[in-house]
Amino acid sequence: MKKQILVIGASGKTGSRVANLLKKEGHDVRNGGRSESPSFDWQNPETFAAALEGMDAAYITYYPDLAVPGAKEAIAQLTEAAKQTGVNKLVLLSGKGEKEAEACEQIIASSGLNYSLVRASWFNQNFSESFLLDPILAGHVALPMPEAEIPFVDANDIAEVAVKALLNDQWNGRTLTVTGPEKLTFKQVTEHIAEAIDKPIVFQAVSIEAYKDMMKEAGLPDDYVWLFSYLFKEVLGNAENQSVSQDIEEVLGRKATSFETYVKATAATGVWGEPAVMVV
Repeated sequence: MKKQILVIGASGKTGSRVANLLKKEGHDVRNGGRSESPSFDWQNPETFAAALEGMDAAYITYYPDLAVPGAKEAIAQLTEAAKQTGVNKLVLLSGKGEKEAEACEQIIASSGLNYSLVRASWFNQNFSESFLLDPILAGHVALPMPEAEIPFVDANDIAEVAVKALLNDQWNGRTLTVTGPEKLTFKQVTEHIAEAIDKPIVFQAVSIEAYKDMMKEAGLPDDYVWLFSYLFKEVLGNAENQSVSQDIEEVLGRKATSFETYVKATAATGVWGEPAVMVV
């Protein structure tokens, strides 16, 4: 049966993929964003009801992150608006190991609505569609927490899991932790990418304080500097958050996408420069 689904953050890394998958399956998608009609603006709760009106379900991504101040209040207001407008199910994209995000999860879990929570590890696509693309292109990646082993997850896998949760009651009430199939350090990641594009990439370990100074020098807003510092120290610094989950395999019936598979596919697009010529 065709469903009406609001995708909040439909231009984002996972939202765009969720919207495309839903459309391919024949469902009606309403893009949630400030420039859409009706408009959806996290900073203006008065827009929530109109965006949710007539929707069967909603996929929720909060920008820039559920850990930032104000996120909990916004999620509470959105959840209340969903109840008032008759939305049946909410699927929230959350962060693996973020205590503040878990407070937002609890609001949805206790709402009385059907829900699924998708807790994601760091995205593979941070290296090709986000803040780590420029350092890769420059051939110099400087990051803190070099000892952290991270089960990077592919945004396409996240989107597929979210769509399953939106469309199937089987996953109601579940917290689905989505990770890649292996753990990698930042140095190992840069080595994989360097090998795929046949170009040197230097990895430099820096302290969190030095990284904060780099972000400030680059002109990033203070709230972004705080957020990235938090994610590195509190999330990546917690060994419990470095575990691999099997939830993608449970939901999708296949293995999670490996970082190596992501790298090969991404290198072929030329986003990191011209693909290396293979000599046979």
